[in-house]
Amino acid sequence: MLCVAGSLTIVLHAPEERPITSLLQVWQLALQPGFLLYVVSAVAVTLVFMLHIAPAHGTTSIYVYITICSLVGSLSVMSCKALGIALKLTFEGDNQFVHPQIYFCLLVVAVCVVTQMNYLNKALDLFNTAIVSPIYYVMFTTFTITASVILFQEVQSPRQATTEVCGFVTIVIGTFLLHSTKDLDITLAGLNAATKSTFSAASLSELQMQRLPLTSNGALDSPAPTGHRMTNSDRF
Repeated sequence: MLCVAGSLTIVLHAPEERPITSLLQVWQLALQPGFLLYVVSAVAVTLVFMLHIAPAHGTTSIYVYITICSLVGSLSVMSCKALGIALKLTFEGDNQFVHPQIYFCLLVVAVCVVTQMNYLNKALDLFNTAIVSPIYYVMFTTFTITASVILFQEVQSPRQATTEVCGFVTIVIGTFLLHSTKDLDITLAGLNAATKSTFSAASLSELQMQRLPLTSNGALDSPAPTGHRMTNSDRF
């Protein structure tokens, strides 16, 4: 529920995209130094993970394969976004398939999707699906939002930025709780039984406290031994 609430917060307060009139406009945005730096960094980190970290720690750390999927996935989303804009403009009568850049985007999508599916399947084979899915969701969302903000240079107000950060923190907390309680065998019947047991113990303790007599100074008086008659000297 926390992950869903955080996701809705991010989506509802996302900034509006600038109007795009041509695939070449997206290509010019992709050639800006900021996005080029992100692409180079993402590719470099992905290669380091694939060639060095994954063979040594891929089977023991859940974050290795998921990091590769998330970084590659952010690049595939940007390429799919460019293809979606090109198809939309083409259906409106402005043919975008005359530009060679669209075929480069198709190649990027094909390579990224194959790589992403390969390492995601490896993660699902090694680790619990209930743990892989939320962690992958958080990391994929983080890298995708970062790439989108850099590519399209989306301007956000302080209120929007603060709300999106709160939504992201909510997602992270939900993922952390899910990951930290993965080994706990908690069921609804078990929770009901534990609640009833706690309530019964508290009621019994309160009843015993009420039955114990009080001494003259307000302290609880312990019951007298069996077969012994309580006298004034015993009471005081």
